Amino acid sequence: MKGSDPVLNDEPKIEDKWLIDPKLLYLGPKIAEGGHAKVYEGMYKASSVAVKILQSGSTAEEYARRREKFLREIMTLSRVQHENLIKFIGTCKDSNMVIVTELLMGGSLKKFLRALRPSCLDLEHAICFALDISRAMECLHANGIIHRDLKPDNLLLTGDQKKLKLADFGLAREETVTEMMTSETGTYRWMAPELYSTVTLRRGDKKHYNHKVDIYSFSIVLWELLTNRTPFEGMSNLQAAYAAAFKKVRPSVDNIPEDLVALLESCWDEDPNCRPEFQQITSILLSFLSSLTSVKTTPPPVIELGQTSYLQFDSPGTRHLMDRSREGDEMKPGNSSNGILGCFNECFS
Repeated sequence: MKGSDPVLNDEPKIEDKWLIDPKLLYLGPKIAEGGHAKVYEGMYKASSVAVKILQSGSTAEEYARRREKFLREIMTLSRVQHENLIKFIGTCKDSNMVIVTELLMGGSLKKFLRALRPSCLDLEHAICFALDISRAMECLHANGIIHRDLKPDNLLLTGDQKKLKLADFGLAREETVTEMMTSETGTYRWMAPELYSTVTLRRGDKKHYNHKVDIYSFSIVLWELLTNRTPFEGMSNLQAAYAAAFKKVRPSVDNIPEDLVALLESCWDEDPNCRPEFQQITSILLSFLSSLTSVKTTPPPVIELGQTSYLQFDSPGTRHLMDRSREGDEMKPGNSSNGILGCFNECFS
């Protein structure tokens, strides 16, 4: 549609430093394709890159919508940099909608997990991936940006498959206190229940919600990392969204460590105000990872008391409970009696 594209007078201006010469950009094989874009492996200034080319659409209205999405993605990528966010290289000047980023050779988290089935990720590996996601989202939220489409498809692995980076910011947007935002934005299976209403909303209608929608989506991804199963198995995407929003259905937490069950349940709480922030999630995951690695690398010392030997696990949760017992605190049924959950309630309530 070049030469006949409608002029969007109020669209944001892209800084010159992000404009690259298309003559220096070379396209290789196609590596991915979505509904409105294709992604190619490419070369730019002797560096391997990923080149995302958005389709213009067949009508002026469709072009305007896709152009808005393209500009939103460019503005987000150019504004926020973090080791767990895909690195933005630039966009082509004098050309239609092209986004150039670093090339990650490890593929998507979705493909990685599917290839691993029926096995699960090692727990430590899963938590490290979860930390990568939490840190990326912590950065976005600190900059007032909601991603709105957090899912395994949009999480890419480095070549060694040890690190995750968040990609695809086409639905990301700045958060404001009063502005209404598009309802039913994202992918149904990972979509927060508040994006729906008991009064049926058409896709594209507006309603109030905030950055806590990303916390819900994170909980579903974390559950996938821990179980390597499809959330809401046996349901269509729409059925899964309906079950989560109106029947309060959540994935099974069987065989998941109790401390992580507490985190999952807080993150997918129906009330967005009860969900933690990503800063808190990062701290909880770090504490859990620390307890994992300490038990894994250091055999717990044996303390001889009379004829009985007791194992002393020096994890944060155990220390927390032992300190409370020494102080004479009563552990009541129903209270959090395990390490990380106790830390969550006391540190972040």
